[in-house]
Amino acid sequence: MSNNDDKKLVAHRTIEAPADAIFDVLTNPKRHKEFDGSGFIRSEDQGDRVKEVGEVFTMNMDGPHMGGEYKTDNHVTGYAKDRLVAWKTAPAGTEPPGWEWVWELEPKGQRETEVTLTYDWSKVTDKELLKKVKFPLVDQDGLDDSLQRLSALF
Repeated sequence: MSNNDDKKLVAHRTIEAPADAIFDVLTNPKRHKEFDGSGFIRSEDQGDRVKEVGEVFTMNMDGPHMGGEYKTDNHVTGYAKDRLVAWKTAPAGTEPPGWEWVWELEPKGQRETEVTLTYDWSKVTDKELLKKVKFPLVDQDGLDDSLQRLSALF
């Protein structure tokens, strides 16, 4: 299920797991490859469990849009225990150019959680970057696949 505009993709899925268990996976960069629907993540490079806004974790990536292997720094922009985690991604060593990943969790009883994944590039204003990069780098199917993979972990 999606709710999209020109510069944002949104996917929803009810997962049969409590919000705290899902949040535990989402805030552990070492586990991100397990639910990556983009196919870009290779491994966690540096970073502990996400605990607050302002933290940065680094991932090893691979994709044709960057000519092969590269690293990203992910700057945590949102954090509410068992409810929300968000980060803006940037090529390693640079400031985020404006795209953001937002994971929202809404408990539906004790054993189910509505998970919303938003990929938002509406704040990308660099005209050169917008010429080079065809947004979205991850399509709706990639978001849906991420939620399916996350669900399969439980």
